[in-house]
Order: sequence, then structure tokens, then C-alpha cells
Amino acid sequence: MTHPLKKITCAGLTALAVFALAGCAHHPSRSQIGTGAGAVVGGVAGSALFGTTLGTVGGAAAGALIGNELGKDSGRGRRR
Repeated sequence: MTHPLKKITCAGLTALAVFALAGCAHHPSRSQIGTGAGAVVGGVAGSALFGTTLGTVGGAAAGALIGNELGKDSGRGRRR
């Protein structure tokens, strides 16, 4: 079993890295924001569900894909 403090530290460092990289972008698009947020949420969920590095990475990848698609869809209804 993985120690809970290790999971929290890993999730915090992942979130910090995402925010640091987001600072490099100038006016990120909705799909970019969705990708970053999805990766963080997916990584945390994968870690909580599976407790392994593979689960964390897989969850982050799946979350990034889903977040990207949701970010693309959110702007479609507003275009004219």
C-alpha cells in the first residue's frame, strides 16, 4: 500500500507542474485548459483508484483526452 502522504505530495507536485506550464501560454484556449485540468483530475483519480504509477499516468492521459474534447465542445454553441 502506498502511504497517503506520498499520494498527496505526488498530486500536489503534478498540479504545480501543470500550473507552471500553463503560465507559459498566452491566453490559452478552452481545449488547452480542459487538457490540463483533465490531466490533473485524471491523474489524481487514477492514483486513488489503482494506487500505482501506471494507474496515475493512465488516468492523466485519459483525463487529458477527455478534457481536451470537452474544451473543444464548450465553445461550439457560441459561434455564429
